Amino acid sequence: MRYFIDVSSNSLNKYEEELCGDKVEIIRNEDSVIIVVADGLGSGVKANILATLTSKIAATMLNEGISIEETVDTIINTLPECKVRKLAYATFTMIKIKDDGSVYIAEYDNPPFILVSGNKHLEVVKRKKQLQGKIIKESDFTLSPGDTLTVVSDGVIHAGVGAYLNLGWQWDNVRDYLVNINLKEKSADSIGKNLIDVCENLYGGKPGDDTTVVSVKVREPEIINMLIGPPQDKMKDKEVVYDWIRGNGKKIVCGGTAANVVARELNRKMKVSMDIIDHEVPPIGYIDGVDLTTEGVLTLNNALKRIEYYREKGELAFKKSFYNKKDGASILAKTIIEDCTHLNVWIGSAVNPAHQKSDFPINYSNKLKIINDMIKVIREMGKVVTKKSI
Repeated sequence: MRYFIDVSSNSLNKYEEELCGDKVEIIRNEDSVIIVVADGLGSGVKANILATLTSKIAATMLNEGISIEETVDTIINTLPECKVRKLAYATFTMIKIKDDGSVYIAEYDNPPFILVSGNKHLEVVKRKKQLQGKIIKESDFTLSPGDTLTVVSDGVIHAGVGAYLNLGWQWDNVRDYLVNINLKEKSADSIGKNLIDVCENLYGGKPGDDTTVVSVKVREPEIINMLIGPPQDKMKDKEVVYDWIRGNGKKIVCGGTAANVVARELNRKMKVSMDIIDHEVPPIGYIDGVDLTTEGVLTLNNALKRIEYYREKGELAFKKSFYNKKDGASILAKTIIEDCTHLNVWIGSAVNPAHQKSDFPINYSNKLKIINDMIKVIREMGKVVTKKSI
């Protein structure tokens, strides 16, 4: 069984630092994901450079199939110890996860990873290996759908020191928090943003250390097929609609003309709902067999704003502002954020005459920019996106 490896990375810079001293490198291959989390010594520019070098070297070498021994040897010889503090210039956690759920992890001086299954924390047996005088902890195990693997930097377990907690948020507290939210949060990004939001609050908005959360959740693939606008050639209407409707997963159609084409070709009625009135977002519609029917460009633009808000402000802010709203843009944004691992987009090339009017806020070229911007953001969230112009 091939699973989707949902990966999310979220960081806070140390207060008044422009660069983060933690660095995460993620490489997706056809059947696996490689993740390296590096924490540079100190903070600021120097820490950022050291962490970047460490993560880049490790991810590249592991991706090329080079052994952990050679990888660690290269890192240690490239980044020697700090002569003053006798500490490594960067600590790291290296992860390789295959799409069957099998995992290999090598850890060096980062906080131990946290593995949660259901509502329980799972202990993992680790092997100690001495390489170049450094103790590396290795582990192999298998993840199942719904399991969450979380790696945090020191900033997470120090959150609150000098502000709300005397000793900071200890590793055990972080573990218990992750156990509590695992069944409540569906995506890796939701888990990571939830945890990073808590850290920022504990620091009182002024992080005392670079703070990074990398969340990995194994999920069954969740596919969304989204049709945006009708094809340029009307003779292809039936072909496009049946190509779109036959695909596995949820069906979403955006655009009044596209919705009418779908209803006509499937010989089904379309009804427009006036139950939810929003001054920014046009009403949604209903077609049997279609999971969501919305207006086109205005709804897409507002959905993009909501997704960007989620990315910038975090999980808690999004839930407070948009999570329970029933307008088309909020439903579309929530569906993409939570219920999507793979997004297939059919982009219609037909030009809507209404978009050419001088008083219409968004024209066709802007529509394509909105779609491409949305695709870019969704890919940055770690989801797989394919697009087809029709």
